[in-house]
Amino acid sequence: MMISKKISLLSLFACFFVFQKSVSQTETKKPNILFILSDDHTSQSWGIYGGILKDYVKNDQIKRLADEGAVLNNAFCTNSICTPSRGSILTGQYSHINQVYTLNEPLPDGHPNVARTLSENGYQTAIIGKWHLVGQPQGFDYFNVLPGQGRYWNPILKTKEDWKDGHNSSAGKEYKGFSTDVITDLTIEHLKNRDDKKPFLMFCNFKATHEPFDYPERFELLYENEEIPEPESLYDFGPETTGRTFIGQKLEKLGNRWDSATKDPENWWTTYPGLPYPLDGLDSIQKRKKIYQKLVKDFMRCGAAINDNIGRLLDFLEEEGIADNTIVVYTADQGYFLGEHGFFDKRMIYEESLRMPFVIRYPKEIRGGQRIDDIILNIDFPALLADYAGIKQPGYMQGRSFRNNLKGNTPEDWRSQMYYRYWLHHPDRPSHFGIRNERYKLAFFYGQPLNKKGTSEITTEPAWEFFDLQKDPKELHNAINEEEYKPVIEKMKKALIEERKKYRDTDEQYPEMRDILKDAKLTVVD
Repeated sequence: MMISKKISLLSLFACFFVFQKSVSQTETKKPNILFILSDDHTSQSWGIYGGILKDYVKNDQIKRLADEGAVLNNAFCTNSICTPSRGSILTGQYSHINQVYTLNEPLPDGHPNVARTLSENGYQTAIIGKWHLVGQPQGFDYFNVLPGQGRYWNPILKTKEDWKDGHNSSAGKEYKGFSTDVITDLTIEHLKNRDDKKPFLMFCNFKATHEPFDYPERFELLYENEEIPEPESLYDFGPETTGRTFIGQKLEKLGNRWDSATKDPENWWTTYPGLPYPLDGLDSIQKRKKIYQKLVKDFMRCGAAINDNIGRLLDFLEEEGIADNTIVVYTADQGYFLGEHGFFDKRMIYEESLRMPFVIRYPKEIRGGQRIDDIILNIDFPALLADYAGIKQPGYMQGRSFRNNLKGNTPEDWRSQMYYRYWLHHPDRPSHFGIRNERYKLAFFYGQPLNKKGTSEITTEPAWEFFDLQKDPKELHNAINEEEYKPVIEKMKKALIEERKKYRDTDEQYPEMRDILKDAKLTVVD
């Protein structure tokens, strides 16, 4: 009888031990990470950020993510153009550190990135879709990526086995269909065939909504008979109306591209939907109005396909039974002008270009329906992913994990301002750097190419711009010379110097910048 009791107690203890071990394993199981990245899909077109398009965009799946997760209200890129932003998202570094300044630089061979870091710590890593970093992806266990921008229809994607550097599309395999649908298909297929004993880091990178803003046939009639509201600054025709110091990428240039693509489609760099689109005989107001309507409708149709495919990815996670243990991020590589200031494209430090829409869902840790107002940068993204993967932040990352911010616990020493720098100089869109805090923005347009790939050799005169975002949220008035702001501007100049020092962006290696920085009183002194 005593022996029987002892055996029973031992059995009970053993069962309890196994149960505890099982619970412990469940609790410590590393999360999967699905990082969905689109191109140029600006916050104005997401609907969840308000604005004039909020009642027009097809966003039920984006809203689904937002309702079940957290939305960043103040996420910003550090260099608003595709390739550099992607470099920062991967490395957690500014352009001057990872050496991806413009559109034509690869990450240096062997350069650290978050995919390699997670792969070395037990994650299976993959990227499918738009890469755009010229050289072969490194640190990923698997990749299947577009050459350069790739095509919207019947895209070619290339793997390690058929790789050629650059934007060469002669290598790779063609897939029938619309690129956003195809990239989702390939992502789901890869995840179905994963090793389910290991967590995954999966980058699903859409070409959309990059120019030429194409869309699948199912959205061809969307907005057909609708007049889309116009931004307040649509009819800004030049710097003289706002105190702006440069011309910018005017909507009329987009109209000229449509015209060129219509007249000589075989020799134009891309194919636009809905051509021909005649603009002859229209005055300046009529022309801008018509260009805007086509741009914004095509853009939202293109974005609607992203929304659909986000839903397909979320449904797949639920069908696989892994939704609760999978972190889902959806963001864009930067913002985009949709007629604001009379512009299209991005690049500039203005809000529409600078802002990155960002939503994240992680049921185990992030409370649904949250809005986070803290200033978050794209260099913070890889630090966050490393944190979720249980990895101490690598020393190469300049950003910082915002995991606590997402739980509603903003660290006391969290940043109150951000530093921005755009390198791809052109006289219409000069190279510049600047600083933004919760209320004010200060930008210095130094206008030098600095021997960066793709830049214009035509320099521009240095110029300052300053905006009070509380009084002037649309950035319609450059207040750099107003007396009431002099103390604020001087304080921000000092803060700008400190930010440049902090991130080791001093321009010491550029002789042409020495006098410019000296005259502007921006020389960084150690």
